[in-house]
Amino acid sequence: MAQVPIAIASHKRQVCSLYKRALRNLEAWYDRRHVYRYRAVQMRARFDENRNKDLAEGIRLLACGQQELFQTKHFQPRTFANSAGGCAFEREVIPPDWLLDYWHPLEKAQYPEYFAKREQRKKEFVVWWEKQYGKPDPKDLGHH
Repeated sequence: MAQVPIAIASHKRQVCSLYKRALRNLEAWYDRRHVYRYRAVQMRARFDENRNKDLAEGIRLLACGQQELFQTKHFQPRTFANSAGGCAFEREVIPPDWLLDYWHPLEKAQYPEYFAKREQRKKEFVVWWEKQYGKPDPKDLGHH
């Protein structure tokens, strides 16, 4: 939720985001599952008791909740392995599609159906591109 500017997100979405971040913070503090669940139920009760307040009070409570979360943030929060900051984030490199164009013909011969369909799709893409954006001007393609 950090990538969504606060001015754009609705009040409901901000409250849901705060709730989720608070639960993740509790997860970092309490490693025993039963203790975590007890604290999570307490937190849910706190959120539920303020559910039907008017918007002005809700905005004030949201600001107080965000401040409280900031003050109680764990010093070493848990991160998922494949999430940003995790130990396996972007570990698997996915090669770009154009790399297949540089395969040797003998390598391509091992997968004839795949490469035949790929060449057909490349031609279809060129047709789509020219229909969408027009043909390139030959003057712009010349080297300087």
